Amino acid sequence: MLRELIDEQGWLLADGATGTSYFAMGLQAGDAPELWNVDSPEKVSDVHREFVEAGADIILTNTFGGNRYRLKLHAADNRVHELNAEAARIARAVAQESSRQVLVAGSMGPTGEIFAPVGTLTHDEGVEAFREQAEGLKEGGADLLWIETISSEEELRAAVEGAGTVGLPIVSTMSFDTNGCTMMGVTPQGFGQIARSLSPQPAAIGANCGVGAAELVATVLGISESRRDTIIVAKGNCGVPEFVDGHIHYSGTPELMADYARLAIDSGARIIGGCCGTTPEHLRAMRTALESHERGERPVIQDIISRLGEVSKLARGEAIAIQGRSTRRRRSQR
Repeated sequence: MLRELIDEQGWLLADGATGTSYFAMGLQAGDAPELWNVDSPEKVSDVHREFVEAGADIILTNTFGGNRYRLKLHAADNRVHELNAEAARIARAVAQESSRQVLVAGSMGPTGEIFAPVGTLTHDEGVEAFREQAEGLKEGGADLLWIETISSEEELRAAVEGAGTVGLPIVSTMSFDTNGCTMMGVTPQGFGQIARSLSPQPAAIGANCGVGAAELVATVLGISESRRDTIIVAKGNCGVPEFVDGHIHYSGTPELMADYARLAIDSGARIIGGCCGTTPEHLRAMRTALESHERGERPVIQDIISRLGEVSKLARGEAIAIQGRSTRRRRSQR
């Protein structure tokens, strides 16, 4: 279904920042938003509905921290199946209200544990945690599973293996937030190569969160350079986070996020969305931009910097190297 919709439209718009919306609705720092799937389902429905009305083709369930290790922090590790199934049911009901096709993606974030050999969590323990969560999401009606914000190769492999046991298509994104690579040292191009050996093969791979829209687009350049044969996801933060008056604010305007969407699709992404700080207003601007955009040349790093802002030295270096190879290929084909 994912591939068919992309082939039909050329791209799909994923939703924005659910956490940002929940905090605006009264969620307190340290609380588990997953508990709202049972305690305040109408608030979860409202957030999904706002993003669908803004133009989202894909909505992510309220289950980012819905695995046993994250829920254990809230004495809810015995409620994994319940909370995930309810989240998927809520999203499914909102999707079915729409006059167009809206996909429900079961959000699966990291465990918060460090995997062996660096840490103590074993591969099998990780697989079981992601399997448990995936089963709840499938029962609730998710169309696909969306593994996101992963930093290590070890957790990526466990997550895909565990999610793969339920038979739904998988989207897998990593977060490149440490000078152009993940916290555990995976580069965008390295991720593209690692993804070739994952089992089952994800239907799409890409990047989410990170440190801003500019860095995210540079990351997409790296992933798409090594994986021209798959669907690429770009789900970047709304500009750069800034600490103002005791709160985190994001610098991105609707205009900046619209330009980010255009650059993302020109860089090779086919699923474009927003992460932290991205409101329905931002998403609406992104939808309008994509609908009116004629795909352009693959951007160079200076295009990204001039339109979205500075990127890390490593991302700058990778993007320059990518552009050099792309230019040589184009010349050789003339």
